[in-house]
Amino acid sequence: MPSQQNQALVAQLQEKVQKAKSVTVIEYAGTTVNDQVKLRREVAQAGGEVLVTKNTLMDIAAGKGKLTDSLQGMNAFVFAYQDEVAPIKALFAFQKETEKLIIKQGLMADSVLSAADVERLSTLPSKGELIAKLLTVLNSPASGFVNVLKAGQRDLVYALKAIAEKS
Repeated sequence: MPSQQNQALVAQLQEKVQKAKSVTVIEYAGTTVNDQVKLRREVAQAGGEVLVTKNTLMDIAAGKGKLTDSLQGMNAFVFAYQDEVAPIKALFAFQKETEKLIIKQGLMADSVLSAADVERLSTLPSKGELIAKLLTVLNSPASGFVNVLKAGQRDLVYALKAIAEKS
């Protein structure tokens, strides 16, 4: 029979998994305490959380069998709460800098992601960048229309100026 402490931890983990927009499993063996503190800080700034817990408890919390393939060794779990991609980008930036992490698997909207899928997610633009691009695309026809309306007046002014300079 599972202990009360483990049952409470599983309940907390289930709550975190449900609240998170994405979860990434990483192996952190070989990192120093300073590396882990830096990783936690960078992921927190990106709107996520790094958590180290027992693999079996996380397996139960995520749904038995979903992450079983990657739950061996010294694992940490990166929960993305605000933006699905931002903490993953921070994770890959840290990985590129230190080369001490192994990204194993991910979980997003009840879909299990392979390490390659998680890496592809890290290359996507953030939600803020996508919104900025969308606004630019939506704003460009209006800007073009305003330029067309002003073109007649502007051309008239240039023509009058050219006539004045000839005289």
